Amino acid sequence: MFINQPPIEAQAYRDFIANREFPCVAAKTALTFEQLDCLVVDHLACPHDDQRILDFLYEFTDRYRASERLFHSAAVVFRGPTRPTEAQFDELLWQRLQSLSDLDARRYAYDPRVVSDPASPDFSFSLKEEAFFIIGMHPGSRRPARQFAYPTLVFNAHQQFERLRTEDKYTKLRDTIRVRDVAYAGAINPMLRNFGDASEVLQYSGRMYDEAWQCPFVSKHAA
Repeated sequence: MFINQPPIEAQAYRDFIANREFPCVAAKTALTFEQLDCLVVDHLACPHDDQRILDFLYEFTDRYRASERLFHSAAVVFRGPTRPTEAQFDELLWQRLQSLSDLDARRYAYDPRVVSDPASPDFSFSLKEEAFFIIGMHPGSRRPARQFAYPTLVFNAHQQFERLRTEDKYTKLRDTIRVRDVAYAGAINPMLRNFGDASEVLQYSGRMYDEAWQCPFVSKHAA
């Protein structure tokens, strides 16, 4: 019997990131530094675990803020649905993010460094007054780097990117990841945008949107 072993889904996620060909070197660095936190919950469509998820992300935020190191990442892995389409995953992703945001708004304001309007190029998702860039993964994704066996939401603190920009390290890191992603997938991600060029919501789920799509997220945080 193994004591304190991580759930198989969490270990599967770490193994996915550790794959030599996986393109995101920032995630690999988080794994190497043991700064990649992982929570496994039930179903992406179910609100039952929302408070547990929120508590996990609050604790992660506190550890990230107290650390001097870069490259912290938090992954919430869902055991279901097992085979979502891109459209289904996208719908459920926004359901969970909306629910987490509504709970957060009872205690915290929105991160003042970003904008709460998802149509704005300055938008970023906020919890505990900390902005996050979200990466969605699931087995039905068209992008190989997102084709993880379980639906997963990855939370990366936005301020980490700003610190990299301040230290003139961001562009090199971004370009390295993009080159590796093209080598891994065979083509560049068509939804890829630089921060400030378009709203980052277009990149969260990995789905290809048409021009008519409107993000369903509405922040209930006080102005």
